Amino acid sequence: MTRSKNADLLNAVTEAARLCGDVAMQYFGKDIGVETKSDGSPVTLADRAAESAVRDWLSTHFPDDAVVGEEHGTTPGTNRRTWFIDPIDGTKSFIRGIPMWGSMIAVAAGDDVLAGAINCAATGELVAAARGEGCFLNGTRCTVSDTSQLEQATILSTDVSFPYNPDRASQWTPLARQVAMSRTWGDCYGYMLVATGRAELMVDDRLNSWDAAALMPIIEEAGGLFTDWRGVHTMNGGDAIATNQALGPTLRRALGIPHPQENGND
Repeated sequence: MTRSKNADLLNAVTEAARLCGDVAMQYFGKDIGVETKSDGSPVTLADRAAESAVRDWLSTHFPDDAVVGEEHGTTPGTNRRTWFIDPIDGTKSFIRGIPMWGSMIAVAAGDDVLAGAINCAATGELVAAARGEGCFLNGTRCTVSDTSQLEQATILSTDVSFPYNPDRASQWTPLARQVAMSRTWGDCYGYMLVATGRAELMVDDRLNSWDAAALMPIIEEAGGLFTDWRGVHTMNGGDAIATNQALGPTLRRALGIPHPQENGND
């Protein structure tokens, strides 16, 4: 039987994410210097070294593809395919020795994300997915939860103060009072928990393309819903909400988010 191209990409994002996390782990828990970027976010030698390692790997295995990375910018390609790298999503946690960070890799053709992976190397969890191939946690297929009762739900956010859209806190607080548990197990770790059935909602009020690209196939191939806060199915919305299917409409209504749309033209 001929393997699908997306199956090959599933293996590729898994390998690249594993490499990225392995390099980052060489620095985790150590005293390394921290710089502040122009947007106010921290960056370390670990971020740069991990991204460089993946770029070198991609130049060997996918030399014609473009690359967009958080730390080293854009390298043009000669086809429509682009790789996205966030070497350490959750750098603030990383520099404090907190294990809830991850290395994120995705590959897209235009705006269609074909495959993505999150390697939470410090916790030993790697989740990867590709269109039509399913979602896998450490090689075993995983799915979102079937929880359908709000009072049984776990909801997550990177920061419940929503620093980039403070008005959203007024929607979050009443929802948090209705659910079983509300926590800030944030950054990519929260999305990994939704994809593996351990939480029902994860939100962020600001994401870049390299943050969001891997999340789309992971959440959707696990059976969940992924949109921006306008209900649009996109990696370029600037923010995100991920839910299981059973509670997706209820949770979105509570946060004032429209029914999911396929694209921005709907």
